Amino acid sequence: MKNTALTHIHEQLGAKMVPFAGFNMPVQYEGVKAEHETVRTAVGVFDVSHMGEFILEGPNALALIQKISSNDASKLAIGDAQYACMPNEDGGIVDDLLIYRVKEELYLLVVNASNIEKDWNWIEKHNDLNVAMKNLSDVYSLLAIQGPKTTEALQSLTSVDLTTIPFYKFVVGDFAGIENVIISATGYTGAGGFEIYCKNDEVAQVWEKVFEAGKEFGIKPIGLAARDTLRLEMGYCLYGNDINDTTSPIEAGLGWVTKFNKDFINKENIEAQKKNGVAKKLVGFEVVDKGIARHDYSIVDANGNEIGIVTSGTMSPSLNKAIGLGYVATDFSKLGDEIYIQVRKKQIKAKVVKLPFYKG
Repeated sequence: MKNTALTHIHEQLGAKMVPFAGFNMPVQYEGVKAEHETVRTAVGVFDVSHMGEFILEGPNALALIQKISSNDASKLAIGDAQYACMPNEDGGIVDDLLIYRVKEELYLLVVNASNIEKDWNWIEKHNDLNVAMKNLSDVYSLLAIQGPKTTEALQSLTSVDLTTIPFYKFVVGDFAGIENVIISATGYTGAGGFEIYCKNDEVAQVWEKVFEAGKEFGIKPIGLAARDTLRLEMGYCLYGNDINDTTSPIEAGLGWVTKFNKDFINKENIEAQKKNGVAKKLVGFEVVDKGIARHDYSIVDANGNEIGIVTSGTMSPSLNKAIGLGYVATDFSKLGDEIYIQVRKKQIKAKVVKLPFYKG
């Protein structure tokens, strides 16, 4: 099991630690509901240093990214970030990721912790363009500081005017007494805030100063369990649950980050899916009857015929109702369609709804 540079702090704070993607990670501190509420109403800090960071540099860096990514990275100016996925050759997804344009010919790719080695090997396999690649995953730490009071809570720690960083933009500047920190307005909670990238030997200082500055704003540490309920309320995909090596970007509703104005791996097949339609689609649903849909539960029609599978499900702390994501046969994917979740021997009614679940 790997530790992050902050594991000892989480343990001192009494966090419940669990193995996650090969790391010893805090799943909760005071409880999922309270932590979820903190992020929705105030400010919370997640240690997500298990995530992977790759640098791609050189005159052909963009060309390599264009080949492996579904999105169009040529649109990125310096200081822009972009969400994308990496299609595989069989119609599925290698991983979803963030792409940052740091300099003219230097890009930062942020990938999921469980896929670091797989992603690195995949990109390396397709790097026939002599692009310099560096895996900095073991060198960098990442804090996600999220919630409506984040900007106010953090402003005293930096000379950068945080109000001038729009969603999916970033700045490299001073933060908490450290130089050359990436301050990024990306997030996975729908609550606003920033992600802070710094080196492992700097992150304890950043953590300490963030909590000092945020004290009067009700800042608290937040575990991975609340991160999951927050992202699910927004309808954001989690790799390994809602998308994987067998789900296509079109089935997963990721057509918006799949651009056909350039060549990329498996473009032809994915474009055909976009044009001709797919047999199944990822949908959001609310449970109407009493009960909670969980990962891998079957989805059936009114007659009990299997029509899909639940990929993520929880009781939403913000909405106080059971919600979920799942793949269903396309005939059952329209808004308002009635579906049923097989919970042990019982079928509970649900309906397809528009995402996000949480409208803020």
